[in-house]
Amino acid sequence: MIGKLTATALVMIGVFAFLTPPSFAQNDRETICAEAWERYKTLELEPDYKAQPGEAVVLQYKYNFCPMTLTVKKGTTVRWINVDSRTSHSVWLKEKGEAESERFFPEESWGYVADETGKFPYLCGPHWKQEGMTGTLIVE
Repeated sequence: MIGKLTATALVMIGVFAFLTPPSFAQNDRETICAEAWERYKTLELEPDYKAQPGEAVVLQYKYNFCPMTLTVKKGTTVRWINVDSRTSHSVWLKEKGEAESERFFPEESWGYVADETGKFPYLCGPHWKQEGMTGTLIVE
């Protein structure tokens, strides 16, 4: 009897986990991104890695892009800034056919001019498969 009860309980837990909406992940991402923006405010970035006026910013932190989806006007420079403390990242607009950026390290950045309208998924080359580090750039 105990074996059947345990098996039933495990099935119910699995069904519950499957049916539970992914709000936990969203809340985690919001918390992580809030931490990223706080960290960004405290960094003393080298001039070459700071966002310039008119540039859009995406932060890279704890295997996340913050924001995950960014909408900009055509011609805008998007600057991805690594605010992690130890991990290097890249940006790869793979589906657009763009070459992957070089890896950039904490407190470094990489800029890209959004020169074509459309919706462009991108990823972090070293972290997209195992960590799910992906984002979307929408250019209007």
